[in-house]
Amino acid sequence: MSHLGPERYAHLDKFTKAVGVKHPIVQGGMQWVGTAEMASAVSNAGGLGILTALTQPTPDALRAEIARCRTMTKNPFGVNLTILPSITPPPYAEYVTAIIESGIKVVEVWIFCLPSTAEFLKTAGNNPGEHVKRFKAAGIIVVHKCTAIRHAKSAQKLGVDFLSIDGFECAGHPGEDDVPNFVLLAKAAKALSIPFLASGGIGDGRGLAAALALGAEGVNMGTRFMCTVESPIHPAIKQKIVEADERSTALMFRTLHNTARVFKNSVSSEVVKIEKRGNAKFEDIKDLVSGARGRKVYTEGDPDYGVWTAGLVMGIIDDIPTCQVLLDRMVNDAESIIRERLGGMISAKL
Repeated sequence: MSHLGPERYAHLDKFTKAVGVKHPIVQGGMQWVGTAEMASAVSNAGGLGILTALTQPTPDALRAEIARCRTMTKNPFGVNLTILPSITPPPYAEYVTAIIESGIKVVEVWIFCLPSTAEFLKTAGNNPGEHVKRFKAAGIIVVHKCTAIRHAKSAQKLGVDFLSIDGFECAGHPGEDDVPNFVLLAKAAKALSIPFLASGGIGDGRGLAAALALGAEGVNMGTRFMCTVESPIHPAIKQKIVEADERSTALMFRTLHNTARVFKNSVSSEVVKIEKRGNAKFEDIKDLVSGARGRKVYTEGDPDYGVWTAGLVMGIIDDIPTCQVLLDRMVNDAESIIRERLGGMISAKL
C-alpha cells in the first residue's frame, strides 16, 4: 500500500523518519480520550498515537498506562503533557520524570500562554521551559503545540524539534488571535526555521494534502480520532459528532481571555450567556465547566451533561471507521489528489 513516507516522498520525511512512523499523521493529546486503547490503535495503523499524561491521576498511573500501551503495540507512540496555569498545579516535574524513566521517545508539549508571561510563571509555580530542557537532555523528540507564530518562535528558542501549529478551527484552546489555518500555516512556512505539523480542521485526505502544500510535514488530529471505533468515548457521543456540522461548536471563556472551543450544547450555551452579561468571573461558571461533568459525557453518553471539546472538523465527519481504515483512506486520498489532480494541472501546462 502506498504511503506518504520516506520511500515515496523523500522531501517530506522529516517527521516520519524522526519518530519512526509510516504516515505523517499524529493523534494529538486529548483529556480523557488519550488512553492506551486510542494511542495503540493509531500507532498500529501507521500513525503516531499519543497518551495524555494528565488523564492519568498520578505519575505512577502514567507509568502503568505507558507499560499497558506497550503490550498493545510494537510501534512508536508518544505522550502529551499540557502545562496549564493553575493555583494548585499537578506535579509536572514528577510526570516529566515518569515519561523520561519510561523510555518514551516522543513528547507532545503544550505550554499554555497567558497574555502575561509573568502571570503564567506565577500560576504555574515554576518555569515550564525547564521541563522541555529535561526532555531534550534525555534525548526525547519534543513536539510543541502553538496557536500563534510569536509563541512558535519562542518554542524554537527552547530547542524543540517540531511544532504543531493549531489554527482557529481546532478543538480545545485555539488561542486569542482567531487566525485560521490557511493563513497561520502559510505564515509558519515563511517565519519558522524548524519543521511543523498542521492541526485544526483536518480530518480527511484533502486536509492532509492541503497541509503538505502549505508547508507542514504532517497533520495532528483530535476530534477526528474521537470518532473512531477504538476511541474510548461512549458510542452516543461518537454518533453525536457524526450528526453535527461545522456550526456545532461554541467558544467559551472569551471574556476570560482563555478561549475554548467546545461542543455546542445546553451547558456551553449557558456559559456563553453568563459571559455575555458582562463582568463574569470564573466562579460564576466553574460548576458548569467542571472536568468531572465533562468526563461523564464520555463515559455515560449524555452530550448535554457537561462541556466537551470538539472542533469545526465535525462538518466533514460522517462515519465511525477504525483507525486503520481512517489512516489508509486519508493517505490514499491525499496521494490521489497530489498525483492526479495537482500533478495533472502541472502536466497539462508542460
